[in-house]
Amino acid sequence: MEVKWKPKFIERYSKLTDIDRFLEYSLKPLPKTIRVNTLKTTIKEVQSRMPLTAIPWCKEGFITQGYTIGNTKEHFLGYIYLQGAASMIPPVVLNPKPKDMVLDMCASPGSKTSQMAAMMKNRGIIVANDLTIDRMQPLTFNLQRLGVRNTVITRMDGRWFKDKQFDKILLDAPCSGIGTIRKSLKTIKMWNPGYAKMMSGLQKRLFDSALNVLKDSGTLVYSTCTLEPEENEGVVDAMLSKHENLKLKKISLDIKRSDPVLEWEGKEYDSEIKKCLRIWPQDNDTEGFFVAKFEKV
Repeated sequence: MEVKWKPKFIERYSKLTDIDRFLEYSLKPLPKTIRVNTLKTTIKEVQSRMPLTAIPWCKEGFITQGYTIGNTKEHFLGYIYLQGAASMIPPVVLNPKPKDMVLDMCASPGSKTSQMAAMMKNRGIIVANDLTIDRMQPLTFNLQRLGVRNTVITRMDGRWFKDKQFDKILLDAPCSGIGTIRKSLKTIKMWNPGYAKMMSGLQKRLFDSALNVLKDSGTLVYSTCTLEPEENEGVVDAMLSKHENLKLKKISLDIKRSDPVLEWEGKEYDSEIKKCLRIWPQDNDTEGFFVAKFEKV
């Protein structure tokens, strides 16, 4: 498929990565990946039903070939969930436990919510929140199909949460979505250089709200499916400067990664940002993703 790349996009991303490999991988189909839903079955059982190749950073995640996943009995029964390999990273980094009170601030369609529920063995509590009514339907449907029982669904602006009540928070923030070009080429058509700056303002406000409701010594994971520095390293840098009670934690995963951006458009970012995880599509044949892990000290 011939794609018309915007000259400003090429110029911008040439400064950030190997542009030829990035464009090559951005036009490749994504490998078909699933997550085994251990609330309903076991990895061994699903492996006996279909050929699977393990994803190194998530023990329930697998690459599968030769299947239209949405038409399989395993999908309808909720034994498996169609989920991008990079999308499985934030819950693994957050590592919720059965005793935890967890907030999934921007939860729909429920991929990461259901993954965390399985990690928690349907114990503890997850508050799965999103903003608009049209996002409630896929969230509710997926949680029901997968047998999630420890989750309360709320519909509100993430900035409205009050009181320190959560042990762990996942802020998988709304973003410009540049990491998802492989799923939707319209992302390229919609891109403009000012959109990332606009989104970063919303992301910072959501982050502030998340920090306000996080218990002392709690963990907050911030993630996006974009590759824009303003929405990733720029947000992390701003939050570290604003909040003295934030500490970045190193993310140790069996995954190929690229160096985080430490300087962009004349601004130097905090060197602690080296602890964040930035992955380009060409690193692991996935979507592009960014993940940062914080402790409230």
